[in-house]
Amino acid sequence: MPLVRIDMIEGRSDEELRTLLGTIQNCVVEAFGVPETDRYQIVHEHKPGRMVFLDTGLGFTRSEQRISIQFFTSPRTHLEKINLYKLLSEELEKECGLDPNDLLISVFTNREEDWSFAHGEAQYVTGRLP
Repeated sequence: MPLVRIDMIEGRSDEELRTLLGTIQNCVVEAFGVPETDRYQIVHEHKPGRMVFLDTGLGFTRSEQRISIQFFTSPRTHLEKINLYKLLSEELEKECGLDPNDLLISVFTNREEDWSFAHGEAQYVTGRLP
């Protein structure tokens, strides 16, 4: 169950957002093997100038279409993460026209006791979720 936080500059239409979120979810399902209904996404839209992405010395040129995708997830393998990065880059370019230079991805790993889906219960720990 990844919780996905997407940060972007404001201005995309509702349809563009639906396509973006759907594409991200499809990539998560494929790369991490989670059920399609295992979907937790939060979008944060920022005014221009509120998201600064420098190039880390790699020579990237970024546009106002840039996005940051953060995944909070149970442990994933090195290969699962690398596959996710590649899928996101390819599919967001194909489905949303996002330049791969405009994509910043990070993964934060946590454990079973770090999740409560409702009722103040740690469902992974109690066994209600596998």
